[in-house]
Amino acid sequence: MPDDEPIIDLQSDHFFMGEALRQAMRAYEAGEVPVGAVIVREGRVIARAFNQVELLKDATAHAEMLAITQAEEVVGDWRLIDCTLYATKEPCPMCAGAIVHVRLKRVVYGLGDPKGGAAGGALNLLQFTGLNHQCEITRGVREAECKSLIQTFFAEQRKKPAAGKSTNGDE
Repeated sequence: MPDDEPIIDLQSDHFFMGEALRQAMRAYEAGEVPVGAVIVREGRVIARAFNQVELLKDATAHAEMLAITQAEEVVGDWRLIDCTLYATKEPCPMCAGAIVHVRLKRVVYGLGDPKGGAAGGALNLLQFTGLNHQCEITRGVREAECKSLIQTFFAEQRKKPAAGKSTNGDE
């Protein structure tokens, strides 16, 4: 194997996805869709975030977007070319666009999203050849844990009465 080939350490992926899962639990506890993200540079976590769409009343407050903003502050640049993003769920098109824009080197995610994922699920913006950057992708890291958290959250949400929703169709 050539010396310039990157070494992917699956133990590190497992560890850093654990950090993302901890962030997802924070989202879960806050009543948010339980997605967490961390950004790693040179083996160190430089950003941690969880979904805060409802808390911040901001549709762009996905875990990945918030982590990107934090990482940019730490790095002192909007380019994150030597960083890896770990997310518990496959990034959506909005997040994937930001990931490509900041030129993240690698994206590692747990649970795929065949309906709305943009890292190979519904489409693959992260490796779209027409864009100026493509990311390496590692899929399915700690997938069972990521899936269980999301499934539990939505099962609980379905049991709750719909707050403030009219049931007579007048909306």
